[in-house]
Amino acid sequence: MNKTHCLLALATTFAMPLQAGPVLIHAGQPATVIVRQIGLSAPEESALQELAATLGEIAGQPIPVVDVGVQTPPNAIIVGNGPAARAAFPDVPYDDLGLEEIVVCSRDGRLLLAGGRPRGTVYAVSHFLQRYCGVRWWTSWASEVPRRQELVLPDLEVRYAPPFESRDPFWYPAYDTRWAVRNFSNSQSAHIPAEWGGCIRYKGFVHTFYPLVPPQEHFADHPEWYSLINGERTVDRAQLCLTNPGLRAFVVERVKQWLRESPEARIVSVSQNDWYRPCECDACKALDDREGSHAGSMLDFVNFVAEQIESEFPLVAVDTLAYQYTRKPPRTIRPRPNVIIRLCSIECNFREPLEAPVNAAFADDIRGWAEICDRLYIWDYTTDFAHYLQPHPNWFVLGPNVRFFAANHVRGLFEQGAYQSYGSEFTELRAWVLAQLLWDPTQDDRALIDEFLTGYYGKAAPFIREYMAVMHEASAGWKLSCFSKTDTPFFNFGVLAQSEALWRKAEAAVADQPEVAERVHSGRIWLGYVWLSLWDKLRDQCHEANGSWPLPESKAEFGAQWLRWTEGDPAKPWTRITLVRESGVTNPAKWLETVLPKTE
Repeated sequence: MNKTHCLLALATTFAMPLQAGPVLIHAGQPATVIVRQIGLSAPEESALQELAATLGEIAGQPIPVVDVGVQTPPNAIIVGNGPAARAAFPDVPYDDLGLEEIVVCSRDGRLLLAGGRPRGTVYAVSHFLQRYCGVRWWTSWASEVPRRQELVLPDLEVRYAPPFESRDPFWYPAYDTRWAVRNFSNSQSAHIPAEWGGCIRYKGFVHTFYPLVPPQEHFADHPEWYSLINGERTVDRAQLCLTNPGLRAFVVERVKQWLRESPEARIVSVSQNDWYRPCECDACKALDDREGSHAGSMLDFVNFVAEQIESEFPLVAVDTLAYQYTRKPPRTIRPRPNVIIRLCSIECNFREPLEAPVNAAFADDIRGWAEICDRLYIWDYTTDFAHYLQPHPNWFVLGPNVRFFAANHVRGLFEQGAYQSYGSEFTELRAWVLAQLLWDPTQDDRALIDEFLTGYYGKAAPFIREYMAVMHEASAGWKLSCFSKTDTPFFNFGVLAQSEALWRKAEAAVADQPEVAERVHSGRIWLGYVWLSLWDKLRDQCHEANGSWPLPESKAEFGAQWLRWTEGDPAKPWTRITLVRESGVTNPAKWLETVLPKTE
């Protein structure tokens, strides 16, 4: 079988007119068996069990699982990379498959679901169930497994490797292990065990300078290891002196110590603290001036560490940030092959695509790093850390941005969202849409959004879809940052009143479906956060427009109602709001106290 390369070829395969292939269900009865081969790996066995359980649910009765050696029945599903697969599908280059590469193909009534080890077969099964059987795992608590009386497949010939080796839709619902596996996430936050193929494992993650070289332990004896600022060595929101030979030797040994403690790690973070104030000593400054960027001293330092650990840890890459003051690529220094550059988009306008003119500086940086770096990762921001609940209309740039990353040879994507709790604005939608796009960026992101709205919100979807369009249009021209304000031009009475009406219509549409109604009601909580934040201003705007106020007259009364909404159902954690922002006053009740009048 010819190797089909990545995204374009996959899209072409799916678009081809195909003849009928294997019959899996006929007249409501199983018309196939699943074969268990000799020598399956643990993840392949897990994939087989997933297939049997889910396909059985689709058929309404169990699908037989039979143990075989080499010969398989003529109408069978072969799972994994074993002797029966090699006998029935000898043209598949099993030993040449990438770690997460999948094969889905059919011959003479048989279906093969296989892939590279460790995770390829797991993803092949998940891909098959979603693409050809209509299964959807929206969240860990909401899924769609359609019953089928007939399931006849087209002839299939798919070989696919995802363009991103690291795929992390870093929203709280995405931490669920089974959801992550089913939706192709290999995030370390999902804690995927070995029997499901494992996941990306870091030692440290980011901002590791002080964890590596704790100031409380070393500043007194080695002030020269830390930033020189305005002629003085300091650790006050500072960095390290990256050209200091003693520091370099110390960090090399510390990194080796970290990796010996965590032999499962394949990436170790050696990265700047989460603030500015790089070292201004003569050596660091000269290097940065020569390279036209503070990335000069940073990359020279990280390259040194990466070279020194390589012989003992040949499978480990050293990850560092291109973040804020180090974002611009250096003129001449190039990352070593075992160095990962993680470029961060924190300064961007997230209402617009990252390749739009308003984000030109970031787009130039990603292109610059792509030219010199073999393993470019992105740290992207998809929430508002200052206001997890308020509307953040970046929904329609998620797809264009992921495609932009893929086009610029990015190898890893970390899509940071509201990562601390359930209940944030459209947290479930973003997690699922991003997971799907990270697996296959060629998908139509608007279609994915529509599919999620229909699948998760049911009959409320048309009103929610209209709400998203209203908010998106209203936010045009505003710089949407990951630390946005509440008092923005598009949070005005007209937009909010229209949005409130649409969410109420959405609630009414599913009033007879309590489980779906719980999901829809979240939108009222998100809007309520803005109403409470801007109450007096919005009342004035309502009066000036001769409008009808849609909420109780008393702010305290509505605040108490809103707080009850946030409490949700204790038996269903996803219905509860426990954090309203990343830091500061995060508890809903405490936050409400800050916006309610003292006299009311």
